[in-house]
Amino acid sequence: MTPRTLTSRLISEEEMTMAAVEIVSFGYLHGAPPVAHLTLDLRQHFKDPHVSPELRYMTAHDEPVRATVLNTPGIAALVEATATAVTAFTTGPSAGKVTVADGCAGGRHRAPTFAMALAERLRRDGLTVAIHHRDLDKPVVQR
Repeated sequence: MTPRTLTSRLISEEEMTMAAVEIVSFGYLHGAPPVAHLTLDLRQHFKDPHVSPELRYMTAHDEPVRATVLNTPGIAALVEATATAVTAFTTGPSAGKVTVADGCAGGRHRAPTFAMALAERLRRDGLTVAIHHRDLDKPVVQR
């Protein structure tokens, strides 16, 4: 998983409806987590690009942010573990759309980067994935 391979693309309503997995990235400072089968809190354990002045106003759409997040120890293992959990949900006896919510402080760096990495990983397994970044385009939270 390299930072430059991650993409976030707009999806149609039909794709959202047909998706086996929906991933929603968000920022805890912008409101409560969305309802999900799995909710991951990335705030305490992973490097925060917000603390670097040169990255603060960038987002997960920018390669330096993705590189910083994806090179943080533990992120790749968490992507793999989450993919395993999602697969377990999708193969359960009452299978339906599985929703994963992953959050960081502001929703601009760690959460959307993780969401894109997870989507890429799940798509490699043949799952249809819809991704939504709830807070990516909101202003930087001054903290």
